[in-house]
Amino acid sequence: MTDPLHSGWRRRPSPPHRQRQQADDGGVFTGSDQPAQSHPVFDQTDVLADSFGRFHTYLRISLTERCNLRCTYCMPAEGIQLRPKPEMLTFEEIVQLAELFAKLGVTKIRLTGGEPLIRNDIEHLVGRLSRIDGISSLAITTNGLLLPRKIDDLKAAGVTLFNISLDTLKAERFRSITRRDGLETVLQAIRVTLDAGYEPVKVNCVVQKGVNDDELPSFVEMTREEPLEIRFIEYMPFGGNDWTERYFVSYKEMVMNVRGAYPQLERRVDATNHTSKSWAVPGYVGSVGFISSMSDNFCGSCNRLRLTADGNLKVCLFGHNESVSGTLCVRACRRASSCLSSIPLSTEKKPRMTAWLRSLRLRIAR
Repeated sequence: MTDPLHSGWRRRPSPPHRQRQQADDGGVFTGSDQPAQSHPVFDQTDVLADSFGRFHTYLRISLTERCNLRCTYCMPAEGIQLRPKPEMLTFEEIVQLAELFAKLGVTKIRLTGGEPLIRNDIEHLVGRLSRIDGISSLAITTNGLLLPRKIDDLKAAGVTLFNISLDTLKAERFRSITRRDGLETVLQAIRVTLDAGYEPVKVNCVVQKGVNDDELPSFVEMTREEPLEIRFIEYMPFGGNDWTERYFVSYKEMVMNVRGAYPQLERRVDATNHTSKSWAVPGYVGSVGFISSMSDNFCGSCNRLRLTADGNLKVCLFGHNESVSGTLCVRACRRASSCLSSIPLSTEKKPRMTAWLRSLRLRIAR
């Protein structure tokens, strides 16, 4: 395997007009000398708030249930039962709902999947979403396999931030985890995203004991000369992944692991509403984050809502029950006016923490 830290890895210097701006969930590529659009001010009655005083300004939209990988921690080898295409949100419906959420105070949208880049003409959807008044950040989470061929169009359409999933730097291990080939393509995706001027590029790594926890120092080394934010994520249960504690590595264990190779690793200040606990090696260009969804969750500062590919709203990313059917809402009323009341009411009922997550925390704490 080609060493990702040497030949072909180092990016070209960014041209002078590219700048870095810190936002509520990381840097944003603005593409000009002008600062990114400031967040609009909303009347208190228009903000999506719950009974615990959390204000929701961040919407994750799943574009598809399909994926071109079969990661062992995400889905069974045979895949999942897909809903019929007519039940999926159309681009027009996604834009209508995004406009509605923007009116209610959402300022950031993240497109997810499945694998969102599988969706045909995603560049056109991005272009429409990026022009919505009030939306100042438009991010994509991707496995990177299709990104090298789409990066230029997505950048032109208005994507401000990329998260690229990568759990190993070893080809055979990549094949074992994802049940597919493609490591070199994902490394290429990281390179071309850096070359396109995105700073930072976030790399998501799900850590599993005995699977890839020996590679944490190698990932950290990638931050020496590149504006990468390596994010180590605690292994979590998903439908069909046969989650078990024996693969679980806690936040504290991961920090100890990294400090074994980098004793100078130091804590940094976390951004508001940030899910990742920020660390860095002094003198390194990039940073390291730890997402401790299980051992030390961030429920108390959660500002996120999730829209599923078939149009259901989930007020908790880890909840199993949908709150509002956005598909039915939009299709029943083309102006989606009925959602103006139903969405805030559902958000208001968001629990402090789901009973499901609370029970899992108790299990791993034993």
